[in-house]
Amino acid sequence: MRPFRLRFLLFLPFAVSTLVAQQQFANLGDFKLMSGETIRDCRVGYRTFGSLNADKSNVILITTWFGGTSEMIGASLAPGGLPDASKYFLVVIDAIGNGVSTSPSNSPLQPRMKFPQFTVRDMVNSQHRLLTEFLHLSHLKAVMGVSMGGMQTFQWIVSYPDFMDKAVPIVGSPRLAPYDLLLWHAENDVIMRDPAWRGGEYSENPALLQMAEFDALVETTPQYYNQKTSRDEVATLLAKHAAEPAMDANNHIRTGEAVMRLDVSDDFGGSLDKAAAAVRAKVLVVVSRQDHTVNPEPALDFAKKMHAEVLELNADCGHLLMECQGDKVTRAVNAFLEK
Repeated sequence: MRPFRLRFLLFLPFAVSTLVAQQQFANLGDFKLMSGETIRDCRVGYRTFGSLNADKSNVILITTWFGGTSEMIGASLAPGGLPDASKYFLVVIDAIGNGVSTSPSNSPLQPRMKFPQFTVRDMVNSQHRLLTEFLHLSHLKAVMGVSMGGMQTFQWIVSYPDFMDKAVPIVGSPRLAPYDLLLWHAENDVIMRDPAWRGGEYSENPALLQMAEFDALVETTPQYYNQKTSRDEVATLLAKHAAEPAMDANNHIRTGEAVMRLDVSDDFGGSLDKAAAAVRAKVLVVVSRQDHTVNPEPALDFAKKMHAEVLELNADCGHLLMECQGDKVTRAVNAFLEK
């Protein structure tokens, strides 16, 4: 299995998908960012699954994790999964920078590190345009996502508070804890300090072994890693993961910068209380107490301010909550959606 950002393929744990959807794109043209810069000729990728009902009341938006794609999520969607693919019209959108939507790795007009810095808010704004202008949707039943998908979900509920009935951020955060910032700074630093990075003009992804080591250190707990991995397997697994890069290095840098800048209180003078007061959706916040990748405290604090429901699990698998507690999360989230 690849590093943790791809391992959320286990997001929907109960069945192998029988659903197939083609990759589609919404062409947004020149897309203005919150910074005032512009992504030239911006395309946002997406896939849809299921059937839209007559009053368009069964739409769920699923946002992608760091390095995740709509293809990865779509491959796991199934009846009885999370969410139940037999009941809803699911729209899975590729985040800007993930290598499918316009990114440093695929932009012909702003390639590599010429690609402008963007934010999680920009990801959400692009998704809002896709839903309203291309799919002609004015409201959602729910928004949900895992990890960085959960971060986008938190941004959605404060940026477009009347656009959805419910929201489920899973192991996400409304803004990163100091420990999280330390991790993301370290990951980007190790890429950019590798001589092979060459200011973004590399021929092969740099720092792959170091990134695999970071992932292995933070994705679960020491107890879980020791239980699942023998001493003899460590070097082999690291080498295997290093040979299967989770993400293009320049995409990693720009997306990592977006994650580090995330703060849902930005439009509220830095007040999380005011940001929480703006939320209109019913929210279920799912956290892992032993998450060392996205620490749960900011999400729990914001949940309290929103008077949201909370599912807090104390699992050794840490950030990979779906790997060992997927059944509990699936039952709780599907019950929440059906209320």
